Amino acid sequence: MCVIDKSPIIETRRILLRAPAMADVPSLAALGGDRDVSRMTTRMPWPYGRSDAEDFVGRCQAQDRRRDNTFAVELEDEGVIGVLGLFTNPDGYLEIGYWIGKPFWGRGLATEAVMGALDWAQRDWRRKLVVAGHFADNPASGQVLIKAGFLYTGVVEMKPSVARGQPMATRLMVWLA
Repeated sequence: MCVIDKSPIIETRRILLRAPAMADVPSLAALGGDRDVSRMTTRMPWPYGRSDAEDFVGRCQAQDRRRDNTFAVELEDEGVIGVLGLFTNPDGYLEIGYWIGKPFWGRGLATEAVMGALDWAQRDWRRKLVVAGHFADNPASGQVLIKAGFLYTGVVEMKPSVARGQPMATRLMVWLA
């Protein structure tokens, strides 16, 4: 890991996790503008456009990096393909969330990004517990988390989906170092 402006950079075999920048806005808006992507997140609106991506990058740049870090997921030779965030949730636990643009689904990139972020959180933040969840109608995200070492807690909570305009059943998971 190297630190540039207090923003961590995480490298894996195929991807780079780094702080989002305004130069990423066109890619973020194009990929996040796919309804199939935004509807599987809690916070992204749909439609998701350039101004949403600009606001998102601005919020990322203002984060307290001792508690929260959001990363642009950059694929070698492709550029930005998604986002991954580690943030302190209202219960005080470190939570991970992510999305990958639809053209890049099914290639193990989300799993690689999640595993890289967990390694970093354990090594550099000394975190031994990370929570996550996925909408019950998104089993592919559950598989990503299982491959990264998460276990189901057996708890299902209703979590917001801004893009859908309603709460959705969310299967909660936990990762222990």
